[in-house]
Amino acid sequence: MDAPEQERLLIELADIGPGMLAQVGGKALNLGVLLADGLPVPGGFCLTTAGYAAMARDAGLEGPVDALGPLDPADPAALAEATARIRAAVHATAVPQPVAAAVLEAYAGLGTDVPVAVRSSATAEDLPEASFAGQQDSFLNVRGADAVMEAVRGCWASLWTDRAVAYRAAHGIGQRGVGLAVVVQVMVPAAAAGVLFTANPVTGTRRQAVVDGAPGLGDAVVSGAVAPDHFVVDTGTARILERTAGPRPDGGGRDGGGPNGRLCLTDAQLLQLTELGARAEALFGSPQDLEWAAEAGGALWLTQSRAITTLYPVPEGRGSVEGSRVYLCASLAQGLVRPLTPMGMAAIAGMRDERSGWFLAQAGMRPFVDLTPVVRSASGRRTMLRMFRVAEARSADLLQTIYADPRFSVTRGARSPNLLSGGGARQVGALLLRILQALLRPEAAVRRIQEVGRRLEQDLALAEPATPAQRLDHVERVMSTAFFSLVPGVLPAPATGYALLGVARWLLRGIAGPGELQAVLAGLPNNVTTEMDLELWRLADRLRADPAAAAALESEPAAELSRRYLAGTLPAALQDGLAAFLERYGHRAVAEIDLGMPRWSDDPAHLLGVIANYLRLPAGHPTPETQFARAAAEAEAKVADLTARARARGRLRGAAVGLALARARQLCGLREQPKFFIILSFAALRRQLAEVGAALASDGRTARPDDIWFLAPEEARVGLRGADLAEMVERRRATYGRELQRRYVPRLLLSDGTDVEAAAAATQSPPSAAGAPVQMLRGSPASAGTVTGRVRVITDPVGARLEPGEILVAPSTDPGWTPLFLTAGALVMEMGGAISHGAVVAREYGIPAVVGVPEATLHLRTGQTVTVDGAAGTVVVVPAEAGAVEDGPADA
Repeated sequence: MDAPEQERLLIELADIGPGMLAQVGGKALNLGVLLADGLPVPGGFCLTTAGYAAMARDAGLEGPVDALGPLDPADPAALAEATARIRAAVHATAVPQPVAAAVLEAYAGLGTDVPVAVRSSATAEDLPEASFAGQQDSFLNVRGADAVMEAVRGCWASLWTDRAVAYRAAHGIGQRGVGLAVVVQVMVPAAAAGVLFTANPVTGTRRQAVVDGAPGLGDAVVSGAVAPDHFVVDTGTARILERTAGPRPDGGGRDGGGPNGRLCLTDAQLLQLTELGARAEALFGSPQDLEWAAEAGGALWLTQSRAITTLYPVPEGRGSVEGSRVYLCASLAQGLVRPLTPMGMAAIAGMRDERSGWFLAQAGMRPFVDLTPVVRSASGRRTMLRMFRVAEARSADLLQTIYADPRFSVTRGARSPNLLSGGGARQVGALLLRILQALLRPEAAVRRIQEVGRRLEQDLALAEPATPAQRLDHVERVMSTAFFSLVPGVLPAPATGYALLGVARWLLRGIAGPGELQAVLAGLPNNVTTEMDLELWRLADRLRADPAAAAALESEPAAELSRRYLAGTLPAALQDGLAAFLERYGHRAVAEIDLGMPRWSDDPAHLLGVIANYLRLPAGHPTPETQFARAAAEAEAKVADLTARARARGRLRGAAVGLALARARQLCGLREQPKFFIILSFAALRRQLAEVGAALASDGRTARPDDIWFLAPEEARVGLRGADLAEMVERRRATYGRELQRRYVPRLLLSDGTDVEAAAAATQSPPSAAGAPVQMLRGSPASAGTVTGRVRVITDPVGARLEPGEILVAPSTDPGWTPLFLTAGALVMEMGGAISHGAVVAREYGIPAVVGVPEATLHLRTGQTVTVDGAAGTVVVVPAEAGAVEDGPADA
């Protein structure tokens, strides 16, 4: 009788099927699935995890493995020492006799001293969320019983390399629960071998296969030891897009049927291989990374298949499969790299009108706006390009590549979506009236916006007591109406200001030099975010004079201070001062456009850390209020100067420039007001949803009250009716956790998965030799001035420290970041344009800023010295002559 499934030591590859991951590991499981579908896979067997478990018991690995738990993966010396002890124990332990006997019998069944490949197959490997490629060892061309047993032992030991342990820790996989199986396969007599990606791993394009290969066994291709032949195939049309021959030591190569006759695969083999890859992709339901081998006679074999886990997900939603479409990441454009919670996504989706023609899709738990209707409209193209040039300059460059793509050609008669559609002529008339009012009576426009805020607070109130269902009704009503009631009432004033700035720019052609108009926007009044930052500074200044408050801020971590604030036990000056600040601004937060994110009033740790940082400023350092006042005075002087220079060309021109610039200064600061009100709405909705979450948890429909943020309102309603939502929430939490680790999000994404920026970069020559450090980065000028200082790369502002004068380098920023600006010497951002949030605030504080700098957080390192020229849009690395660069690329 066969041993029970969990105790089986050996399983033939052909007998492996779904549900056997814990026994055979990811690599063996995938090979079994390929074999079952008739794909060409070399035969062999799998030594299951039961064999590893038997060895681990004999070696006493439990204690050494448990000792890994407290170790910091970022401490390489301690990690290397601990893992070396485990590997030494594996090598010092005899292979258990039943295991050795089973392996040797199975190996003998393959033939006499048959050369085999011995491959590790871990249970935490080749998973949908992480491939673990290269983390465990494989051994090729192994011949003889003793060599096979030694290779098995080597595979077991490779489970405990420091790189494998650190990789598992980074992906949240416990060390104690992992096991390792070993695959033994007959070696293919390979004339050539390599890898096949069924989607382009660089650009993300799904209908594009990429093949790398070279003569021999293929291990050199996988390890990067050789420059392989490179092929790209359009799998939809079976058209070979690219053939590039790698160098050969002897200058030779096989006849590839291509233009140079030096390729490791013929065209026929290449197309056959991509067909096999397409079958594997269909079988597993996702793009695959496969290893292959080709015999001298032309026969092709697949030796491994795993999911490509690095691809950005394809947008899901309306239009995602209706031909070629182009999407803009809406949250990235707002300065948010991290994913949105499902409730946050629902709130964003609610802020649109179906009649407007705008549609959203989801990808990687982030909202993407479908730009296809705009791109297909001639007028839409012009308008979008103008907007992007000032709001998100890098995306404007990428749009040009979209415009040149025949798949997105202009359609005759196509109309661009309308942000404010649905009101007809009456709404247009009202908007024109408000624009005229802003032009003629800016003070009245400001008062109107304040009235909008008062009405909003009334609309957000809900009569108590209320049932959970009534709270959800209220939330959905506000979500569907708030945005389209706020924008018409608030947006015309700042829009008028920026339009008048454009008029001034046109009138000042040949008069104003590059960057001069930026100076006009420094120290703007009526900016609620600037007012917030200055108020936080005033609070810090008051607390500096209070010994108890200053001592607490200096000695206690921000998290502990936050806990004490919520408990009401901070020193009185700090407790009361922070409470007053939060009364006005507690609805704000880092990543605040995600309704699911805690507000500062929920957890003020970030603010307390910023205040503590302010207290470290040396005596005599210019205060932000002084800097702001100086910037405002310089801006007024620039307005007078430009007006006088325009008047020299004509009195009428001078008067027009003076009026346009004066109104721009009065109105442009109001650009922050619509978002301020929207975030105010979100805070009110969070209070209602928190009550719903508590009710769901109390009834056992979810595990925790804060599970509400991983539901959409309609799903929460189903839960109130009795459905169990716990399992769905846990799945979403796991996905959210994986997406939090993603550091790169495409700005523009096509419906076939193509990252437009990556595709554009792939067609350009590299800026410098491979491995050479980048000496200068270019972006868009955002705030004039030149500063040389020390870089501080920050990807998450919560808990981050920015010393006075340091250059803040960030992916992007939102109002939650701006308290850091008060001590920054300059700002460098990967996203943004001249009117993006970070650029506006930088100008108001008079600090230089360069935005839209591709991969700035990757190219620059904390501790480097750079010169930021905000007028030229450049960041130049100053050669290091003294001092060392800190370890680590970023503060989080």
